[in-house]
Amino acid sequence: MTFRKWFSGIKDFSVQIRLARRLERVRRGNLGDIKKLAQYLFEMREFFGNGWRMYFYQDIEPSILMLYGGTKDSQKADIKKSKQMIKELMNDEKDS
Repeated sequence: MTFRKWFSGIKDFSVQIRLARRLERVRRGNLGDIKKLAQYLFEMREFFGNGWRMYFYQDIEPSILMLYGGTKDSQKADIKKSKQMIKELMNDEKDS
């Protein structure tokens, strides 16, 4: 599942709007509250509702690649999935 598919699957439109506003700030260079989880893997934290999280890959600043998202409740599984996505991305780069 891609970030775009995850994002479009959020049923609460007000949550989509808030997360889209956060992504717009990111586009302007303001990452806001983030936490490094592993090499290349970062978490954007939002402190409303269920504690929304968005995961991204960053190798060379300022470029980032949005990977996945979820809530505080699904955080462990979402981080695991994001790490797997990075692993696949790295393998794809090696094969190129």
